[in-house]
Amino acid sequence: MERPPSALSPFRHRIFRDVWFASLASNFGGLIESVGAAWLMTSLGTSAGMVALVQASTTLPIMLFSLAAGAIADNFDRRKLMLTAQIFMLVVSVGLTAFTYFGLMTPWLLLTFTFLVGCGIAFNGPAWQSLVGEMVPRSDLPGAVALNSMGFNIARSVGPAIGGAIVAAAGAFGAFAVNAVSYVGLIVVLARWRPEAPPRLLPPESLTTAMSAGVRYVAMSPNIGAVLIRGAAFGLAAIAIQALMPLIARDLVGGGPLTFGLLLGAFGVGAVCGALGSARLRQSMSIEAIVRLGFAGFAACVIAAGLSRSTPLTMGALVIGGASWVLTLSSFNVTVQLSAPRWVVGRALALYQMATFGGMACGSWIWGSLAERYGVGSALLIAGAVLLAGGALGLLYRLPELQSLNLDPLRRWTQPNIALDIRPRSGPVVVTIEFLIREQDVVTFLSVMAERRRVRRRDGARHWTLLRDLENPELWIERYHLPTWVEYVRHNQRITQADAAIGEKLWAMHQGSGRPRVHRMIERQPSWLIPDPLSSVPDNPRSVTDTTGLSGP
Repeated sequence: MERPPSALSPFRHRIFRDVWFASLASNFGGLIESVGAAWLMTSLGTSAGMVALVQASTTLPIMLFSLAAGAIADNFDRRKLMLTAQIFMLVVSVGLTAFTYFGLMTPWLLLTFTFLVGCGIAFNGPAWQSLVGEMVPRSDLPGAVALNSMGFNIARSVGPAIGGAIVAAAGAFGAFAVNAVSYVGLIVVLARWRPEAPPRLLPPESLTTAMSAGVRYVAMSPNIGAVLIRGAAFGLAAIAIQALMPLIARDLVGGGPLTFGLLLGAFGVGAVCGALGSARLRQSMSIEAIVRLGFAGFAACVIAAGLSRSTPLTMGALVIGGASWVLTLSSFNVTVQLSAPRWVVGRALALYQMATFGGMACGSWIWGSLAERYGVGSALLIAGAVLLAGGALGLLYRLPELQSLNLDPLRRWTQPNIALDIRPRSGPVVVTIEFLIREQDVVTFLSVMAERRRVRRRDGARHWTLLRDLENPELWIERYHLPTWVEYVRHNQRITQADAAIGEKLWAMHQGSGRPRVHRMIERQPSWLIPDPLSSVPDNPRSVTDTTGLSGP
């Protein structure tokens, strides 16, 4: 019997291992930089709301730009996109270091720099998370996602303490300089990696088309929709700890920058423990149970931090919070990756990031405002209550199990023989598929067709309808449109192994000889060949007839 993958199984794959260690160094730098930025804002004499906005300025770009980043990641070279994002963040970090060194920093300028860093993170995230599925096999994917979280939180467990020491010794300038250097290793690894890219049979989608396709796919995928709702709720409430951490260190436990680093370090230690224990938990608990445990654990952390006035006690609570943070977010991430095929996984992950980090951005502002009005402790107690309520969302939006459907491409479709001269942008294409169904099979047929409609629309079909012949009640016709010929081809290439099961059920009920009959047509208006007095019409109608339908049922 084959042993289940262990927590460290993904390290067997060299490129994942190389990128992981390079990312670890970059994460160290990023967290050291975040300590410097947060403490610099407190030293500039601003309000609690401005301190919380440091966190919001980093997470807001992820909400704003992740979908566009996901669309680009799905249509172009993900490695190059990630490399570009890393170089951009290096340049921004150098600028942040220079402005701080020369004493030119102001509160709003600091927020601008952290916002630009957040933009780099927004474009880096979908590309990096999508690439994980290309670095390791599917069986190692949950472990790889957990290891990525662990890598970030190993840096979190030590980086903030180091960052606090650097800020105490050399000021925020030292922290920013270290962060700038930390990008170099990952840039070198990505520049040297040359993965084999599968040949592209179709031109890339336009940005707006790709973005709308991603939104449509997620909207038609109940499993991913549940993750988005739960992720937004968790991000909204859980970000209270990170957004208010400088104030917890300064006001609740009476510490300085070193205490701030120790609190973040305790959170990181808990996160590492959560990542290492996630594989065993997945073997004994459902993913829904793990997420509910994460909500409850983080609520306990937030409430304890709000009541505590002792640094050791607060650090103990943050260990529990760090473990809960990783278990919850890695469960969300894995569910999205295993619920989306490769052609749209970048956009699905981007929408998940938008929901979760959008909740974090809003939460950072909300908890900062509440802390300013009612105090830090009261804001944390309210956040704990919201987390408990968020855990109850599992009663309405339950997460699926990780025994995922096979979302590999079906690759059965072949281009049909067509008599018209068509072009990629021709259309609209209309497809009809005829089924002969016995009366006793109608209820089952309609049930399967309801799922067929969801899959068709999810993959780009428009105006889907199901027709029944009045003269021959056994004759049923499935009809749908695609805007262009190339979109029709794309639609058929998106069919997965799991989707094929729906077609097999329909064909099993079909009573005709052979496969259901398919008609592929191109829609034309009666006036399409009438000369326009302002323009000339080609003599050969075939040069005007752009496209005809294509694809199997």
